[in-house]
Amino acid sequence: MTDAVMETRFEDLTLFNKGKVRDVYDLENAFLMVTTDRISAFDVVMDDPIPGKGKILTRISTFWFDKMAGLVENHIISTEVDDYPESCRPHRDALRDRSMLVKKAEPLPIECIVRGYITGSGWSDYQKNGKVCGIPLPQGLRESDRLPEPLFTPSTKADLGEHDENIDFDSVVEKIGLEMAEKVRRLSLEIYLTGARYAEEKGIIIADTKFEFGILDGKLILIDEVLTPDSSRFWPRDTYTPGTSQNSFDKQYFRDYLLSINWPKEPPPPPLPAEIIQKTKDKYMEALTRLTGCEHEF
Repeated sequence: MTDAVMETRFEDLTLFNKGKVRDVYDLENAFLMVTTDRISAFDVVMDDPIPGKGKILTRISTFWFDKMAGLVENHIISTEVDDYPESCRPHRDALRDRSMLVKKAEPLPIECIVRGYITGSGWSDYQKNGKVCGIPLPQGLRESDRLPEPLFTPSTKADLGEHDENIDFDSVVEKIGLEMAEKVRRLSLEIYLTGARYAEEKGIIIADTKFEFGILDGKLILIDEVLTPDSSRFWPRDTYTPGTSQNSFDKQYFRDYLLSINWPKEPPPPPLPAEIIQKTKDKYMEALTRLTGCEHEF
């Protein structure tokens, strides 16, 4: 099993932000975004990493950023370590395959969630009141049913350790203005539909996902990660059966394990058995292979 990277400590670089999964360094004219092997669930970061996960996520995001370039610009400058500034050279081995040199955009204060199928918290909402995030839906939908059309259901962007909260479109308008809100909604739906059509050809249903956008020189660009097993629900098309929960190529398997042991969804996190770590990695690797054809073992 490959060595895991739980965190980075590049003391000669300026740490800008440490998120649930990514360590971001400020290089003055750009950010260095490093994807670790940390994994989180229910807004808690586990003490045990998933070895190779950061490299898999980076490869998937890079693939999608490139594929969506015709729809929206993105923040990538380079993913090749040899292109990075001289200050990064001492950390070349640690950065290879798990980092991006990116533009310094100003992130929007919202998470852009798109739901194509009714599952997770959306299914729970629907069972209570026939709505998902306040949007009325037809009666009689089953768990995991495809929605009549994808829904844009944004949320707040919480700090580490806090919970995102669903918000309505009017609240998005209050935060970023009508013109920007409409543009973000349109782009989120377009990116989702483009990705979902491609993924289905590769045997994967993208049930829902989350995007982030930023502003650079007055222009809206796509940032962070795109259509990864961390930010999306991936279901195998060949076993898709509406009316129940689905098998997946994402961290739902990992979440289900945590639910099965009745962990209270708050720190401290439980230790992860070796089998859970390996199976979680296998699912991420399966998603990468199906989507991109890459079979390199990270």
